[in-house]
Amino acid sequence: MKNLHRSILIDSKWTSMSLPEQMGNIGSEVYRSINKFNKNGFEQAFNRALELYDAAIADKRWKHRLKEILRSRELFCSLFFGELNENEFKDTSEFLNKYFTQFGFLVNLKK
Repeated sequence: MKNLHRSILIDSKWTSMSLPEQMGNIGSEVYRSINKFNKNGFEQAFNRALELYDAAIADKRWKHRLKEILRSRELFCSLFFGELNENEFKDTSEFLNKYFTQFGFLVNLKK
């Protein structure tokens, strides 16, 4: 797999975003991936979410939040590659949606 996040890291818009803005963008792709699971467009949304995760992980400003970012990435990947039953999938996807929604609220409060 090629190094996808390089294009984002170079993008000054991404690097000028706050952590809540970056996490909100990741959350949009996570939500899109969950909704497109087993449908057309899933792979594109999933790869884009990982690309955004990788860009946030590589951002040295968030080294103090790295554990949290990596844990949410782990949960996201477990949805599709873990051995979750239907209830666990539902609970984890709902948790991730709630988790990322808080970043959207925070960004809107600061505007």
